[in-house]
Amino acid sequence: MGERILVGGNEAVGWGAMSAGCQCFFGYPITPQNEIIELLAREMPKRGGVFVQSQCETGTINMLFGAAATGVRVMTSTSSPGWGLMQEGMSSLVAGRLPCVVVLVQRVGPGVQRVEHAQMDYNSVTKSGGGGGYKNIVLAPASVQETHDLMQLAFYLADKYRNPVVVLTDGLIGHVAEPLEIKTLDFGPLPEKDWVVTGEGRHKDGKYRAHGSSFNPIEGESYVPYLCGLREKYQAMESELRYEEYETENAELLLVAYGYCARVATEAVDMARAEGLKAGLLRLITLWPFPYQVVRDKAAQGCRFLVVEDSLGLMVEDVRMGVEGKAEVHLADVTFRHTITEEGMIMPARVLEEIRRLL
Repeated sequence: MGERILVGGNEAVGWGAMSAGCQCFFGYPITPQNEIIELLAREMPKRGGVFVQSQCETGTINMLFGAAATGVRVMTSTSSPGWGLMQEGMSSLVAGRLPCVVVLVQRVGPGVQRVEHAQMDYNSVTKSGGGGGYKNIVLAPASVQETHDLMQLAFYLADKYRNPVVVLTDGLIGHVAEPLEIKTLDFGPLPEKDWVVTGEGRHKDGKYRAHGSSFNPIEGESYVPYLCGLREKYQAMESELRYEEYETENAELLLVAYGYCARVATEAVDMARAEGLKAGLLRLITLWPFPYQVVRDKAAQGCRFLVVEDSLGLMVEDVRMGVEGKAEVHLADVTFRHTITEEGMIMPARVLEEIRRLL
């Protein structure tokens, strides 16, 4: 058993990063993720790590590029407006095949004027917000403990595939306080980082290493083979699909959700089952890769779908792609909030009303 403490989800991000051996953090304060920066500013230097508050989010993502090229475990955290500023840098990190972790704590939109929670960045996270049509594994925790544990998984997957990994939370998951067991997880061996930027004498072949934001003609690499290598990596990354099924065996209506909405949906399913309504839940842990085949199989079994997401409908499009027109897909969205203000949230009772209507 590791040390047990009571913390919020944002603090769990920091504890998870340190449990993973993160050596560098670069970031810029922005609500609702500032607790991450506060914790790491205090704790990382005690552990020999580097903490830098950058001048802006554009500076942050380029600092990540430089540090990742040296092979250290590096991360940043931000919120929706900052995420927008990082998109060119995210594309460059993927192009340069550089591992790092980016935590995005979503806030309400569109626009940047409000700081409350939402789930409105799904498309830019899963569909590549920068140029080039790249791919990132996206992990979506639904609790404080899972936030801590998925941070460690994120660093492992980043090193395994030499690719950025995004951990996507929201203002509610970031601020809910729950018990956390601080523990180091072992996911197995990783390939040697023989690609890092360092002096000639530090590599077995005596060659200097350099990283650009594209293919590397210095080492004789050509463009099409470089793209083929990226495609093969993306295909391998699809094996990292993670999800949970809850009460799905005889479900006639399958709820699909992630993050705080998954917790809401779980309670709504319990309430529905107590009334004899056959509802179940598919909780996404990875948003990319997406469980298209699982959705397709459930549709073939006669399931209908209710997507619960705190937006006007983003993930619902992936569910519709998965069913291939063979099942009904309904949406409980941001307009289902319990108040008309941005402080509201989707509540289990409101989702239950929709389950009753559909069943």
